[in-house]
Amino acid sequence: MVHLFEWRWADIARECETYLGPKGFTAVQVSPPQAHIPGPQWWTRYQPLSYRLESRSGNRSEFIDMVQRCRAVDVDIVVDMVINHMAAGRLNFPDVPYGPNDFHERNCTGINYRNADEVWNCDLVGLKDLRTENAYVRGKIVDYFNDLTNIGVKGFRIDAAKHIPPGDVAAIVNSLNGDPYVFLEVIRAQGEAIQPEDYVSIADVTEFAMERDLAYNFRNGTIANLIDFSRWSGRVDSSQALSFVANHDDQRQHPEYTLSYKDPQGMYYLANTFMLAYPYGYARLMSSYYFNDENQGPPVSGVHSGNSCSDGDWVCEHRWGGTGNMVKFREVTASNWFTSDVTTDGPNRLAFGRGGLGYVALNNRTDAWNTVVQTGMPSGEYCDVMHGDYDNGLCSGPTIVVDGSGYAAIAVNGRDAIAIHQQSLIGGPNTGPDPDPGNGLAAVELSCDGGQTVFGQSVYAVGSVSELGSWSPAAAVKLEPTAYPRWTATVDLPAQTSIEWKCLKRSETDPAQQLQWQGGANNRVDIGANSAAGSF
Repeated sequence: MVHLFEWRWADIARECETYLGPKGFTAVQVSPPQAHIPGPQWWTRYQPLSYRLESRSGNRSEFIDMVQRCRAVDVDIVVDMVINHMAAGRLNFPDVPYGPNDFHERNCTGINYRNADEVWNCDLVGLKDLRTENAYVRGKIVDYFNDLTNIGVKGFRIDAAKHIPPGDVAAIVNSLNGDPYVFLEVIRAQGEAIQPEDYVSIADVTEFAMERDLAYNFRNGTIANLIDFSRWSGRVDSSQALSFVANHDDQRQHPEYTLSYKDPQGMYYLANTFMLAYPYGYARLMSSYYFNDENQGPPVSGVHSGNSCSDGDWVCEHRWGGTGNMVKFREVTASNWFTSDVTTDGPNRLAFGRGGLGYVALNNRTDAWNTVVQTGMPSGEYCDVMHGDYDNGLCSGPTIVVDGSGYAAIAVNGRDAIAIHQQSLIGGPNTGPDPDPGNGLAAVELSCDGGQTVFGQSVYAVGSVSELGSWSPAAAVKLEPTAYPRWTATVDLPAQTSIEWKCLKRSETDPAQQLQWQGGANNRVDIGANSAAGSF
């Protein structure tokens, strides 16, 4: 799911058709569609006046059009439902369904969150708290849900569910038509009277611990700890958790708890990659706009482009780099809901597999990470979906070769990631690596400059074809120090074929020791070339 925070209905419809549907997103969470108080601040959407579908995102007919167009490309709409309260002092607004007796009328001076009665029955920041225990109030709320369900809405987020007694929430949810997907906003906070576990018997709940643990470990350079996240205490079971890296409230009001585009370049992107790769919860991406203060509402200068998100006002995190392609990764690996083949290199680098269905490596340091890892994947050449799009057996970006033992040489830039999965296999899923094209062999002189070595270490060439070891250091071709520190060798390679390769230092007796990979991009031997050079 992606939360297109404060997007207009027309733009969401276009985004479903042009990006979300093709990328395999299952749902969009939209901002509250009901009538709300005027004002430019984002939080005016959370001060409802009635249940009429009229908001700054559009009117009822535009909302219906969005739902239908998104559904046509298999993307469901999930509506953010504000049912705990209404705006203060607006009971004379047209279509308001309540009178004075429908509110608790308890404007506590600051809610004591250790007192469940105050959490459930006091006005939240002065907003009029509804008597959700009242049959009439529940009936109006259920009517609002069912109206949206009749339009075609498939799911709901219940805002501020923590401020509604579990029995009242259950009574409302159990009265809904159509069996929609429901999840509840219940913020986890130490020492408070109300916790997410109080609501899991009703519906899925938001697990704020993931958001906060991701922020802490990415900012403090300890992402290797996150491999055990799902086993830590104080977490809702994965089957009932709505997981996320960031949400609209915390990014604006509690930035210390959550990552955002304002963090060092690449950090937020990596956290989203981790969430989509890691087997925990129903993942929701946040996609928002640039802001300078915690109250700032959405841009008013015009409509952002539903095709490119490039007007300068919208962050559009769901379109960053390989983020959209990780949606497919999550789908492909869903049947193996565990991690495997874990590799770390210090506290700030983490790689793991998903039972042979996919593999991801995250480098939260600023320098490159070049290493050999056990992926657990079948042998073959895979598209790195973080840096290229896979389509019909072809890849628009770099590839990663897994050898017959499951090993692969990976090069991960600073604050970056790589990812492969079984449906990104070059040539098509389950076809295996491409066979020898049968064009014969041609002699090519390979050379590596800057190859200073220590005793027992030599320089090798390793690359994307079996003649260069299929990226396995153990099968790499040894070069000779013909003009030390320049190393060369003539190697017979498939003719009429474009080949990627790198220089490699390794122990002469143990391929796993004294490893040093050439940095930067792969070298390439192009069709018809008789020599190629690399450098450390």
